[in-house]
Amino acid sequence: MEATGTDEVEKIKSKFMSAWHNMKYSWVLKTKTYFSRNSPVFLLGKCYHFKTEESGELSTDGSSFDKISTEISGNVEEFRKDFISRIWLTYREEFPQIKGSALTTDCGWGCTLRTGQMLLAQGLMLHFLGRAWVWPEALAMDGCDSESWPSSTVRKLTASLEASLTAERDPRLLARPPARRDWDGTESRNELYHRKIISWFGDSPLAAFGLHQLIEYGKKSGKMAGDWYGPAVVAHILRKAVEEARDPELQGVTVYVAQDCTVYSSDVIDRQCSFVASGKAGTKAVIILVPVRLGGERTNTDYLEFVKGILSLEYCVGIIGGRPKQSYYFAGFQDDSLIYMDPHYCQSFVDVSIKDFPLEMSFKKMDPSCTIGFYCRTVQDFEKASEEITKMLKSSSKEKYPLFTFVKGHSRDYDFASGPLHEENDLFSEDEKKRLKRFSTEEFVLL
Repeated sequence: MEATGTDEVEKIKSKFMSAWHNMKYSWVLKTKTYFSRNSPVFLLGKCYHFKTEESGELSTDGSSFDKISTEISGNVEEFRKDFISRIWLTYREEFPQIKGSALTTDCGWGCTLRTGQMLLAQGLMLHFLGRAWVWPEALAMDGCDSESWPSSTVRKLTASLEASLTAERDPRLLARPPARRDWDGTESRNELYHRKIISWFGDSPLAAFGLHQLIEYGKKSGKMAGDWYGPAVVAHILRKAVEEARDPELQGVTVYVAQDCTVYSSDVIDRQCSFVASGKAGTKAVIILVPVRLGGERTNTDYLEFVKGILSLEYCVGIIGGRPKQSYYFAGFQDDSLIYMDPHYCQSFVDVSIKDFPLEMSFKKMDPSCTIGFYCRTVQDFEKASEEITKMLKSSSKEKYPLFTFVKGHSRDYDFASGPLHEENDLFSEDEKKRLKRFSTEEFVLL
């Protein structure tokens, strides 16, 4: 009886907190981001110019499009299509209860997990769709006021997305993208992959990279549902989630997490060549995640040029960072301001939604604790990326030591011995657990 009473109290507390968070995070103040016409805008390696003969600023929500020349308008539309095509994940409520808790929402604590999902989603989009791909329906919502999206536009997409999110139960649903007479075979294939990627992030216990699965992996590092997860811990959870994914489509991609701000080239290549070791042809693509700290209590502005350099690479999958309730997914920049997507919204009727306008933040306001991500399809791509990023690190560093480094060889060659072999049901080795415990407090040695 006592246990039952405790469960009831937990359920009541959970419902109360859900109601509070829904009221707190569902009220979204519509804001406009104004980009200068005189500076290029970068979005995950793509560069857009909005320059016109007139001076001033350009609103990105569409309200100023008719005042711009056709040439510039076309470029703005390309930017908007590109931005809308990124997968945006936010707080949710009323999803299936998280195992081991009474929680049916992540409002107030799951923001970094959501930004981590966005980071991984961009990596998977590069892998399956390529950087040039944009969602064909991106501007179909152009006439909808973003304030009314929760009640109109997103609901319009709900049936389609829910079909994708139930694909684990009925994979045949993914084989039926909406019929479009003007789509060729490649476009239909891309739409199929787009839906499949979205389905992997559904708020369902069955979704490979859904919140429920990520929390299960987090338990191995001492984290529970309701805790705040730092960017470094999330990087390791994403690695485990990809390792444990059983979908055949995901067997060609792996995730590597840098150790103590160091990327060991041979460790990365070993992961990419694991197919060869198992007798299969070809190599795996790799998503490399590098937990770093861009300063002490505040972000060091000396790192601005490097961050801009990373976000100007087409193989960059973004940067996640922040403290509790202030975590964001950074995807681009203009001048000294970063373009980001905000997970701090709470909706209940669809697991994944889209956003048609970017937000902007001064680099000085960015929290120093973050994880940087980039994607390499082949071993040759990794070697090229490591050379390119190393040059950027050297040229942007005013100190003796760069933000992170690439070194030859394996981590074991530098006395970073792995812990004892772990059992199959223990997803993290003892060495990994110690590292995650340290990362959970977001403590870094500042050089």
